Amino acid sequence: MESLILQLHDISAVKFGNFKLKSGTSSPIYIDLRLVVSYPHLLRQLSHTLISSLPPSTSYDLVCGVPYTALPIATSISTSTNVPMLLRRKEIKEYGTAKAIEGAFTPGQTCLVVEDLVTTGASVLETAAPLRAAGLRVSDAVAMIDREQGGGENLAENGIELHTAVTLSEMVKILNKRGRVSEEMKGLVLKFLAENQKVVPPKKVPRVRIGYGERAKMAKNPTGKRLLEVMVKKKSNLCLAADVATAAELLDIADKVGPEICLLKTHVDILPDFGPDFGSKLRLIADKHDFLIFEDRKFADIGNTVTMQYGGGIFHILDWADIVNAHIISGPGIVDGLKLKGLPRGRGLLLLAEMSSYGNLAKGDYTAAAMQIAEDHSDFVIGFISVNPASWPGGPRNPAFIHATPGVQMVKGADALGQQYNTIFCNM
Repeated sequence: MESLILQLHDISAVKFGNFKLKSGTSSPIYIDLRLVVSYPHLLRQLSHTLISSLPPSTSYDLVCGVPYTALPIATSISTSTNVPMLLRRKEIKEYGTAKAIEGAFTPGQTCLVVEDLVTTGASVLETAAPLRAAGLRVSDAVAMIDREQGGGENLAENGIELHTAVTLSEMVKILNKRGRVSEEMKGLVLKFLAENQKVVPPKKVPRVRIGYGERAKMAKNPTGKRLLEVMVKKKSNLCLAADVATAAELLDIADKVGPEICLLKTHVDILPDFGPDFGSKLRLIADKHDFLIFEDRKFADIGNTVTMQYGGGIFHILDWADIVNAHIISGPGIVDGLKLKGLPRGRGLLLLAEMSSYGNLAKGDYTAAAMQIAEDHSDFVIGFISVNPASWPGGPRNPAFIHATPGVQMVKGADALGQQYNTIFCNM
């Protein structure tokens, strides 16, 4: 490491003086690693140092450099390790394929983001956003230098762990030790770093939107794929919660609104006139109007019990419902149990990651666990019941997952039992 730092100083990639940074702040030190492209031996050495900075447990299938300075570094890493590289377009062209990410990849693969220097982490997040939007996982980033100005903290808040080869203060101390920097300049730099270590939140990264058609191509589950395709066909993502008093009323409503909806949500266990032919009648209406059926059962028991509840009992939910949902309070075994019956029939599962009722406990670590279980079972889990997925660490990462929002009605408000409602209409 010491040798590399001295060589970077030799080629003036590390400069001392008075420099105005992009933020407008005056800094006594300036790092310009773009110069490394003219020194192939240094580029190879720097790339090797970055890979060596990663913990042995770090796993990735692809690398992507933050444009533009880190592109040659990522290229060197790719060619030396034989790990495929992706290219993120900083400016998306309006012609050709108009892609944000260039290269060969499969949704679900993990991509390592490569950067030269991290200040607030904004540039890394700007690269991670289109990668995640394309269905890739981004959980780690590696950089040569950490300017110690909050980048690691900001990235961690967005689900990315930062690994760096050296901090700026460590670099300055090495250069001082080797007589390249005076005590006075070392003091100026360390003082500057100490005064600018506050965490500066990066600018909000614009979300890259992907159409339902593209998301359907990413879906691993046939029901999730079909639901997205129905959204494209009907140009709607409307789900109707048919919480009515009788089965007869539910069937009547389903037939009337069927052409306009993509999904019908039921609570079959509240219907006093439920009969053994209910499921087949509803199934005929759904097929007639091309919508899917979601039984809002909220399974919550152990795997063996939910297996019997799903396929048997008096409701035989498995026979007529395309989609069911489940809490994860009992652990991933509940998904295994439902999957045992549902996957061979091509059914799909939504996990309750959040709820809209007052004082609910579906938040924080619970939501994070739901996200991980969904990723581990993406052949059966098609998405989440979620209230505000944009607030999750790293945001909604897999565009193949569907987010069903509860507690939506014509008028905003609440009931006497803690349910909180939002409306589809904006306040004027």
